[in-house]
Amino acid sequence: MPALNIGMPKPQPVTLAPRRKSRQIRVGKVLVGGDAPVSVQSMTTTPTPNINATLQQIAELTASGCDIVRVAVPSRDDAEALPIIAKKSQIPVIADIHFQPNYVYAAIDAGCAAVRVNPGNIRKFDDQVKQIAERAKAAGVSIRIGVNAGSLDPRLLEKYGKATPEALVESAVWEASLFEEHDFHDFKISVKHNDPVVMVQAYRLLAERGDWPLHLGVTEAGPAFQGTIKSATAFGILLGEGIGDTIRVSLSAPPVEEVKVGLQILQSLNLRERKLEIVSCPSCGRAQVDVYSLAENVTEGLQGMSVPLRVAVMGCVVNGPGEAREADLGVASGNGKGQIFVKGQVIKTVPESEIVATLIEEANRIADEMGPGAPTGTPEIVTV
Repeated sequence: MPALNIGMPKPQPVTLAPRRKSRQIRVGKVLVGGDAPVSVQSMTTTPTPNINATLQQIAELTASGCDIVRVAVPSRDDAEALPIIAKKSQIPVIADIHFQPNYVYAAIDAGCAAVRVNPGNIRKFDDQVKQIAERAKAAGVSIRIGVNAGSLDPRLLEKYGKATPEALVESAVWEASLFEEHDFHDFKISVKHNDPVVMVQAYRLLAERGDWPLHLGVTEAGPAFQGTIKSATAFGILLGEGIGDTIRVSLSAPPVEEVKVGLQILQSLNLRERKLEIVSCPSCGRAQVDVYSLAENVTEGLQGMSVPLRVAVMGCVVNGPGEAREADLGVASGNGKGQIFVKGQVIKTVPESEIVATLIEEANRIADEMGPGAPTGTPEIVTV
């Protein structure tokens, strides 16, 4: 009788800290908090009443890996578009409400998965909490209490002088207590600020005050480069400490870019399974091939691939062989040629002009062997 091969257990990814124990809520089909994966959100930029354009953008976000989408509802026309958008979207839709509490009820009736409310700019919001809680609870709709530095309650601005971490947290905790007084617990909280340091301090304070699920965001983070750095810095600190259950990267850029950055942050922290990962060296005086062009062309050639595959594109014999050997697929280059590694073994040596085509061919072969059931996701590019 042949020996039974039970295989080796799959190692758990290493994370910087255990996840904070938070209450779990539901945003449509997506669980937020508890042991649910950290979800990625974005927001449409189309006029919400333009239903076709909004649904098209939601479809693009869905394809990019977005878990939850938020749409702006500043007017009656926006509110009237919600039933169709909520019904046809493939991912849960959150209605973003400011100023008019009537639109909160309209979003609930429209079938939105959740409603974001900003207590700081809804007049006499505290008087509306009981009715909002009752309507949301009856419909199975969750709420996000979205406290923002730019629209903090005037009473707190007067007390603290500006939007300090303490002011943001006091606002959030107060509103949370009002919902809980009415036996409504299906809400998450955000305390956003455009300064990553203030934002981090606010979320740390808030995490100590209760077990609410937390939505992370650096508000008005800026253009793509600046906003990516600010968000990655703040999210890296908080998620590295186990704080955060869902995230939105706010960029002055197309919303799909927000999702790409958010997923990359989670993958880099091992909070999402890493997908296609291109490891390339920054080049130096030791390089004997055009590393910049090699890395750029390999990255471009594999952009459509989204299986969990690590590809190393290395330019010299110092770190090249080691990095290429550790990757699923790699090249260690020198003297105008490259050694191609697959799963740690050299399979061939090719001239520099054939390196890109060979890597793409081998990557496609490996992906085919993994089969259609292989996990998918967005590529990650790492420079070593």
